[in-house]
Amino acid sequence: MSETLKVTYIQTELTWENPKANKAHFEKKLSECPEDADLIILPEMFTTGFSMNAEANAEEAEVVLNWMTQQSKTFQVALTGSAMVKVEGKYYNRMFFVTPDGSYSKYDKKHLFTLAKEHETYESGNERCVVDYKGWKLCLQVCYDLRFPVWARNKDDYDALIYVANWPKKRVAAWDILLQARAVENMSYCIGLNIVGIDGNDFPYVGHSGAYDVLGNSMSQHNPEEEAIETVVLEKSHIKELREKLGFLRDRDDFSIS
Repeated sequence: MSETLKVTYIQTELTWENPKANKAHFEKKLSECPEDADLIILPEMFTTGFSMNAEANAEEAEVVLNWMTQQSKTFQVALTGSAMVKVEGKYYNRMFFVTPDGSYSKYDKKHLFTLAKEHETYESGNERCVVDYKGWKLCLQVCYDLRFPVWARNKDDYDALIYVANWPKKRVAAWDILLQARAVENMSYCIGLNIVGIDGNDFPYVGHSGAYDVLGNSMSQHNPEEEAIETVVLEKSHIKELREKLGFLRDRDDFSIS
């Protein structure tokens, strides 16, 4: 068990619907990350951008997983991010969490973005995923999930929330507010990774990736709207001290969703 967890996220531009180019791009970016990072986060749909053209661009899940596993072993770091994948003829916006020993977890995005008709192309997930890594419990979530606090409700079963996203410029104020809110209401660290640039649908993205502590204080130092590789250090003592002192999780409402 580690008392600290060094987490690096890569805020960058994606090449529209080009898995080969994006993989090559992230291989370079991974080589620029700190060698002592415990976990590196890649964006939502990091191989293609937020495309609904899954039939032409989705790779088999094993292909994406194998690439991530290879990078995890090469750089000796855990790796997480989501991609459009194909499984038995169906498409998913699937987030993987892989470790250097080859083990992995997966989370299929629960809340599909109906405004972009994501639900017409992809299958919805129905199970939360909390990964146990180096004694840290990390809850995986994808983009639109951020708007649904019940799905992310901390049952005292995780230490940090991780969101990967393609969240557009026009609603970036909501992104900032909701990331901070999820940290505060769940007394957990909350890390959200967004992209920059303009996608194939001419939607602009301005980043604003960030990490927040248990009290909602920002931990990130980079320019919010430029490409960046940012590293933050999570501390178990910070969580333990404030949860015991303030006790907010003990007073949470006793309800759940199916």
